[in-house]
Amino acid sequence: MRALKVLYVAVGVGLLAAVFAEVEFAEVWSLAVLVGAGGMAVLIVLYAFGFVIDSFTWQMAMAGVPLNARWLWRAFKVRMVGEVFNNVMPAAGMGGEPVKAMLLNKHYGLGYREGTASIILGRTINMVSQVLFLVIGFAAVWASDLPGHFKGLAVVGLLAFIAATAIFFYAQRLRIASATGTWLGRRRWLERINDVLHHIRDMDERLIRFYTQNRGRFVAAIALAFLNWAVGAVEIYVAMIYLGHPVSFADAWIIESVAQLIRSAAFFIPAAVGAQEGAFLLVFSVMTGGPALGVAMALVRRARELVWLLLGAAFGAVYAARPAR
Repeated sequence: MRALKVLYVAVGVGLLAAVFAEVEFAEVWSLAVLVGAGGMAVLIVLYAFGFVIDSFTWQMAMAGVPLNARWLWRAFKVRMVGEVFNNVMPAAGMGGEPVKAMLLNKHYGLGYREGTASIILGRTINMVSQVLFLVIGFAAVWASDLPGHFKGLAVVGLLAFIAATAIFFYAQRLRIASATGTWLGRRRWLERINDVLHHIRDMDERLIRFYTQNRGRFVAAIALAFLNWAVGAVEIYVAMIYLGHPVSFADAWIIESVAQLIRSAAFFIPAAVGAQEGAFLLVFSVMTGGPALGVAMALVRRARELVWLLLGAAFGAVYAARPAR
C-alpha cells in the first residue's frame, strides 16, 4: 500500500514536471502575479460561497439534522477539516471521509452510521450534479469550433464519468452491498463477514430511506450542488479578467468542465497534483493558444487552495485541542 502511495505521488510530480517543461516559468509567473492580493481575495470569497453551498448540501443529506445555521456552521467546519485530508492523502479523495464521521460523532453526537450515510449521500449528490454540469459544458464544447479530436475525447470522458456515477448510485438503490455481503457470508471461509453484515444492511436501509422518503431534499441538494459547480466557472471567468485575458462565460464553463473531468480521472493523485495543471495547459492550448496562460490559471487556483487548506488545518487544530462531548 505504501508503495502505491509513493507511486501515485511520483505520477503527480512527473506530470507537474512535464507541464513546466512545456512553458517558461518566468512568463507563467508574470501572468499569475497579475491577479494580485485583491483578485485573490475575490477568488477566495467566491470559493467560500461555493463551499457554504457544498456544506449545506451535505447538511441536507443528514436526515436527522435540522436545517439551521448552527448545523450549517458545524458541517462547514467539519468539511473543511475533511478536505485537508482528502487533498493530501492518495485515497481517491476519500481519505478525509472517516475524519468527518469521527468529528461529527465526537463533537456533535451524530452516530457513526448516520454520519457515514450522509457522507455517501453527499458524494452521490455531488456526482449527479457534476454530471449535469459536465453535460452543459461538453454541449458547449460540441457546439464550438474546437478541434474534432478534442471533442471526441471530451465525449468519451463524459460518458465514462456518467457510467461511473450511474453504477455508484444504483449500487445503493439496488442494495448491492447487502446482496454481495449475503452471498459471501454463505461461504465457510468467509463466515465471519456475517458479524458485520447487519451493519451493511443498516447502511443500505438508511440510504434507501433517504432516496424514498426525502426526495424533496435529494432534488434540492442536487440543485444546490449544481450551483456550487457553476461557481467554479464563475471563478474561472473572474480570474481571467484579473489575468488580463477575459473570456466568455461559456468558455469559462468549458474550461472548468474539462479541468474537473480530468481532476476526477486523476482521483488517485493527492490534490490532483500535475493533473490539474496539465488540464489547464491542455484546454488553454486548444482554446487560446496560450499554454503559459493555462499554467498561470492553475497556479492561481493552487494558491487559493493552499489558503483554504491552511484554514482547514487551523480548524483541525481547534478540534484536536477540544475535548469530546
